[in-house]
Amino acid sequence: MKADQKKILGQERNIFFAGLTSFFTDTSSKMVYSVMPLFLLSMGASKTTLSLIEGIAESTAALLKALSGFWSDRIGKNKPFLILGYGLTAIVTPLYSLAVRPLHVLILRFVERTGKGLRTAPRDSLISGSIDKSETGKSFGFHKAMDNSGAIIGPLIAFAMLEYLPKGYSTIFLIATIPAILGVLTIALFIREVKGKQKEGQALFRFRNLPRRYYFFLAIIFVFTLGNSTDALLLVKISETGIRESYVPFAYLVFNGVSVLLAIPFGKLSDRIGREILLILGFSTYAIVYFCFGVFSSLAPLILAFLLYGVYSALSDGSQKAMISDFLPKELKGTGFGIYHALLGLTLLPASLIAGLLYDKVGASAPFYFGSLMGALAALGMIVFYFTKTSLPEETGGRSLDDRVKK
Repeated sequence: MKADQKKILGQERNIFFAGLTSFFTDTSSKMVYSVMPLFLLSMGASKTTLSLIEGIAESTAALLKALSGFWSDRIGKNKPFLILGYGLTAIVTPLYSLAVRPLHVLILRFVERTGKGLRTAPRDSLISGSIDKSETGKSFGFHKAMDNSGAIIGPLIAFAMLEYLPKGYSTIFLIATIPAILGVLTIALFIREVKGKQKEGQALFRFRNLPRRYYFFLAIIFVFTLGNSTDALLLVKISETGIRESYVPFAYLVFNGVSVLLAIPFGKLSDRIGREILLILGFSTYAIVYFCFGVFSSLAPLILAFLLYGVYSALSDGSQKAMISDFLPKELKGTGFGIYHALLGLTLLPASLIAGLLYDKVGASAPFYFGSLMGALAALGMIVFYFTKTSLPEETGGRSLDDRVKK
């Protein structure tokens, strides 16, 4: 059941305000993220250290993504997890200005990622529970577009500040706190709860309650994520072309700008032709992008690769979440999204370690060739997934968990 029948700009109320929250939060986080590689390198951090900070922060907080999704299903509420998760981000953001060693950044990144771990699965559950199934792709596409709109504004602000305040990282972190706080206020004031009281039978969740194709899909996502290390290495590769430091955030802006323009159209397309087709195209595009980052070392082709990276993001990010939503009964959406996000987070540690070591020990092209290979394997996995969709039975059969428990 929808939280509210009145639509805002063609979107359900919760979808719109969840998107607005992500817009504010990503404006803040991408202001920070777009300069973080430069900030860490200025402290003397290596590429391996940079990658490990991202990997450890993501992976150690990943378990919370599964737990928060499970507990949001148990208590029948999403909003408290959103307020706490986004609130932690708002608290941590100004503290980056006090960091003087990579260890300080690691600690702060861990706390900030803990906030993301708390909020991500309940947020996706809230979005999924606020929409009609026929508009799943469109709604997740809108959310992704709002998310990436913030990821355009954030690097743009960071660029302007670096242009007039060279090495002004601390000032950037302090200014980034403002949109982070606005995101928390948006949740508290405008988002409405869509879950009800938890039913007793739902406490008996077992992994077999979810369909086999859900786990088949997660296996493909694991392969892909193993080659999808931190985007910080892409920004490092751009910085090594000799571009002025203040222009590095522009590369992230280019990527997110393309993703914003295409996210909603591709989301609607996935509702019509199926998520599998878009994911095959998305993973294939990713393989091409990372191959280009491996082959080229001059600015012009790398900027073109960032443009194509935006196409990959628009094809894949919303489609992955829409497909997960398609698999899950209403009372297990938080749990299912939590498992999905936990897998992404846990896989980032080996992915980042592999990429960082390849960059430092083998060469600047090696991590990108590895990522290209994993993208190609994931695309092949999605082709198999598409052509075997009638051979793996859906145990859930559209039945609720209560029905399955009784059986």
